[in-house]
Amino acid sequence: MPQLAFFLGKGGVGKTTVSSAYAVHCARQKGAQRVILISTDPAHSLADVLQKKLTSKISTIAVSQRHKLHVWQVDSVELFRKFLNKYRDQILSVIDAGAIFSRSDIEPLIDSALPGMAEMSALLAIHQAVQSGRYHRIVVDTAPFGHTIRLFELPGHFRRFLSFLELAASRDRVLAAHFGGVAGGPAQQFLTEWRTLAEALQMSFGTAAELFLVTTPEKFALNESIRAVAELKESSSEAVIKTTVLNRAVLGKSTCLTCKKKSHHTNAARQFLSRKFPDSTLLIGEDPGFPILGVQSLAKFGSHVFERKKLKFAIAAPKSAPVRFRSAPWPDLKVPLSLAVGKGGVGKTTISAGLAFHARRHRRTAVDICSVDPAPSLDDVFGATIGDALQPVLGDTKLRACEMDAVALFREWVREIRVSIDHATTSEVGGIHVDLSFERQLLSALLDIVPPGVDEVLAIFRLVELLSRPGQLVVIDMAPTGHALELLRMPERVLAWTRPLLKTLAAHRTLAVARDAAVKIAELGQRARELVQILRSGRGASLYIVLLAEPLPDRETERLIFDLKQIGLSPASIFVNRVLFAQDVGQCPRCRRSMNWQHLTLAKLKKRYTAGELYIVRNFPDEITGKTGLRSLTGELWQLA
Repeated sequence: MPQLAFFLGKGGVGKTTVSSAYAVHCARQKGAQRVILISTDPAHSLADVLQKKLTSKISTIAVSQRHKLHVWQVDSVELFRKFLNKYRDQILSVIDAGAIFSRSDIEPLIDSALPGMAEMSALLAIHQAVQSGRYHRIVVDTAPFGHTIRLFELPGHFRRFLSFLELAASRDRVLAAHFGGVAGGPAQQFLTEWRTLAEALQMSFGTAAELFLVTTPEKFALNESIRAVAELKESSSEAVIKTTVLNRAVLGKSTCLTCKKKSHHTNAARQFLSRKFPDSTLLIGEDPGFPILGVQSLAKFGSHVFERKKLKFAIAAPKSAPVRFRSAPWPDLKVPLSLAVGKGGVGKTTISAGLAFHARRHRRTAVDICSVDPAPSLDDVFGATIGDALQPVLGDTKLRACEMDAVALFREWVREIRVSIDHATTSEVGGIHVDLSFERQLLSALLDIVPPGVDEVLAIFRLVELLSRPGQLVVIDMAPTGHALELLRMPERVLAWTRPLLKTLAAHRTLAVARDAAVKIAELGQRARELVQILRSGRGASLYIVLLAEPLPDRETERLIFDLKQIGLSPASIFVNRVLFAQDVGQCPRCRRSMNWQHLTLAKLKKRYTAGELYIVRNFPDEITGKTGLRSLTGELWQLA
């Protein structure tokens, strides 16, 4: 069994940089064995960090004269389709033999409602790497926290889908038991093969895997890390953080105000992590003031972090293009629904809160801000405990916030359907009613395999209901890039998932239970249509992209805008967050390097994005929290002159 190393963390803390540095470091060791680096984040940035052109195939790159590293930037769509096509006929035959769904009924369900495509593809990639026997060490760069938790839960989702298929395949045995005949068929070999796969996947996520937690000294990142690790342990009791990496640390004394504060935060973070993870090894990744790109830089950074060597770089600050700023007003929310999207860790939650806070102060209308990120942090921004029900914040009854517990919301929806079905069919057992009893079981199993992501859509449907109030404004803090895109695509998938359910129930429309369940499922489909209309009408919703003035977020944002256009959406504005101004950095070498890199990126952004407004948010030395912080944030805004 190869050694697996999973790098986990909040979006934007540098997981890709740290995991790549670790993989390069391991591959360069004397007598090193085969190492493969796998990215499971739908919004890949491995190619950007390694400065290598990567395809969806496994690539081999030189990390020294004698050592190579294997790299796999997984194309989730391609890998998922390949796996699905291999088993499509067997799946359809099993379900078709159940005489409940036809092949045409179930095919849209299989295409859209297997366990989440991105997470499923990640499992398949890891499984393939393990089973190949070619690698001694497998390093996994994961998606941001919320969806990494789903990744660790997915073996369970896969087993439930397998149970659904096994139940469908058992129909001939049920009929044989009641009416005579011979049970069995070709499905057993295929189902046995899948059961073996499910067990192998579970083993891959067992105690053999080493978990690295990557975080930064910022309070938001630390708090989210603690919450996510606790949730991870609930979903997987074997998940133990063995190593913690405090990235972007600033060490030593400095006369620079910015660096002095960062050094203070670093020291506090070290003490915090030592208390929270006393059995974990704490490693430090110092902030050099510039992006760590390319194999040679990653090798140096890997030695610094994993061998505790002093960080040594002889890289001069780039000459930045002249950048000047002019003051600008905060944008007015002109449509009922506003969504903030972007790479993890760029400050989507802060900008979302700023938009809501500004709108409430200047429009004097009711504003609701809600997070559908599986790892939310609105409570950090507002300095209050925020749950899944809307509640006033900052002492204002018309400014309300919530962090949607989308999973609980969906489970309640499923529970209501199940109770209705079970109540009406409890007495329908044996004899001629065997078909109805079996169908009840199959429908229940089908509800168990709802695709990850439908729960988040239900959360948005709940928010859309708020828009019926005259003058109501709703701001949504979205999940990080890759999964925000999946969420925006999900309404179409919800429609595909509801069709076979409705067709099944239509065959029994004379039964009250079937009618009741059909109404609930039809409502879900109708809400999906409404959401599609709101998002694509151009009059009901606005998208605000948030990014940092750094090479990696910039490139990812370029891909995000392209992908949004593919689904008929375009951003209203772009916020470039945490920008250093010359008067803020003084003569500090680290800060001047950072500022020059930022200004170089801003000059490129100005040329590239001309369709909408490009806003600049100044870097604040302290994190934005509470009314005072939000007043400071919304008290100024800039644009490129």
